[in-house]
Amino acid sequence: MLIVVRHGRTAANASGLLLGRADPPLDATGRVQASAVAAALAPLPRATRIISSPLRRARETASLIARQGLVEVDERWIEIDYGVYESSPLVDVPEETWSRWRSDLTFAPDGGESIRALGIRVTAACADLLPDMEERDVIVVTHVSPVKAAVAWALGVGDEIAWRSFVTPGSITRIGARNGSPVLRSFNEVPLQSP
Repeated sequence: MLIVVRHGRTAANASGLLLGRADPPLDATGRVQASAVAAALAPLPRATRIISSPLRRARETASLIARQGLVEVDERWIEIDYGVYESSPLVDVPEETWSRWRSDLTFAPDGGESIRALGIRVTAACADLLPDMEERDVIVVTHVSPVKAAVAWALGVGDEIAWRSFVTPGSITRIGARNGSPVLRSFNEVPLQSP
C-alpha cells in the first residue's frame, strides 16, 4: 500500500500564501495534525518504508510518523515551484494567471513549474514504488500538488484533476496495488486530532 500524507499546516498555509519551495516549519496546529497522522498510522510494521519531500514541513511530519525510524528523502516529492508567485497571497495572483494555469497544464509562472511537469515527476516516483507497495506499506510525506498528482496516477486520469480536488493539511490518501496496477483506496482522510 502507498500511503500519501500531506504535511501538517504552517503559518504560511494559515495565512493564505502560495507555499511551494519556501521552507517554513510546521506551526502548532501543524504539529498537532502531524501527530494525529502518526497516531492514525501507528503501529507501523517493521518493514514500512517512509519517504519524505526534502522540505522541512514534510520532513518534520515524516519524523513524527517514523518516530525513531529511518526517513528517506526523495526530491521528486517536493512541492510545485510557484516561481515569481512563491510566498505571495493567493489573492495577489492576477485572475488572468489563474485562468491560464487552469486551462493550460504546460503553463508555468516565470521561474516556476507546470502542473504537467509536476505530474511527470510524481508519476515516475509512484511507478518506481509500485513493486515495493505490493509487498509492504510505503508512506510518502509530501505536499498538496504531489498528492493530487499521485491520485491522478492511481486513477489513470489527467493532471487537470489538480483543479478539481482539495487536500487538507495533515491528511492521508491510500493507494493499493492489484495485478501490477494502482487502485485508489481512500482520499483525504483527516485523522481525529487530540487537543
